[in-house]
Amino acid sequence: MAWWRSILKGDPEINTQKVEPENSKLGDLDGDTRQTVEKMMFDQRQKQMGLPTSEEQNKQDMLHKFMAAHPEMDFSNAKIS
Repeated sequence: MAWWRSILKGDPEINTQKVEPENSKLGDLDGDTRQTVEKMMFDQRQKQMGLPTSEEQNKQDMLHKFMAAHPEMDFSNAKIS
């Protein structure tokens, strides 16, 4: 992203190193953005704890449902990552 050097031509240059963004709260975000941020935070915590992310857990759940729906299939030698 490119920053403007100044607001108006002839004004002093803006030192972007001194700009401090305001802290925002999840409640300040719109619904879609908040949902995305909460998912990212959850996934980050899961990774830190060595647990599956929401996407990985969803894949595992789908696989278990498939396996339960097809007991005639032998998954004992399947290499599932």
